[in-house]
Amino acid sequence: MSNSTAQSRSSLQSVLTLNPGLTLVWAMVLASWSLIVLASLTGNEHLFHPAIATTQPTVQKLLVFLLAWLVMTIAMMLPTSLPLITLFIQVSQKQDQPRSLLTVFLSAYTAIWLGFAVILLAGDWAIHHWLDRWHWLHQHPGAIAALTLLIAGAFQFSSLKEQCMNVCRHPMSFLTHHYQRGLKAAWNLGLRHGLYCLGCCWALMLVMFGVGVAHLTWMVALTGIMLFEKTTRWGKAIAPFVGIALLASALLALVLPSGLSIPLH
Repeated sequence: MSNSTAQSRSSLQSVLTLNPGLTLVWAMVLASWSLIVLASLTGNEHLFHPAIATTQPTVQKLLVFLLAWLVMTIAMMLPTSLPLITLFIQVSQKQDQPRSLLTVFLSAYTAIWLGFAVILLAGDWAIHHWLDRWHWLHQHPGAIAALTLLIAGAFQFSSLKEQCMNVCRHPMSFLTHHYQRGLKAAWNLGLRHGLYCLGCCWALMLVMFGVGVAHLTWMVALTGIMLFEKTTRWGKAIAPFVGIALLASALLALVLPSGLSIPLH
């Protein structure tokens, strides 16, 4: 057997024998995308839309949407945090119960995004009440879409986004400063990372909330943008272009709402 063949087999084996924790994360991401695609193909996207929890809200509808938001968070946000998650898994191998540490870390991370979803639902509920009382909004259906896109576009140029991005782009530095041993420390680390991640991406996820969690076109586009911004050295360069595109879309939604297919409600 040649050396090149042996090296190729060794490389393939190293890819296939992934760390169990990292394998679990990838399985969660793939399962979440599968559920979203299945919902889209079977016509059940409404189960993933915030309107299910804000139109005649019930506890059951709220739980259904929060579960859908959790699936969306795993599908869209975990891939953007894989560099940090991978490092966390590696350093946690030296502790007892590394799988429990990963579970606690991911639970804290997703708790941040679930809390954000509750805030968005409260805001969406208020908007629905304004719509019932403010006839101007009925006559200008593109106003809410335009405002959502305007916020997302403007935030692309904010210093807060860039500060949070700098943290997310350097996971080793983040762990060096904040990593500690124990389950409580893993929870706190997950919360801290979740807050930085939220600081990077909340405005883009606001757009995702508006179009509906299972809107595949927007999901793929926004996931690609956030993944590129957070995990590549060119992320900073594309941020203003994304901002300009969102601001242009906001103007189009306001001036010509029928010409822009954005089902923001």
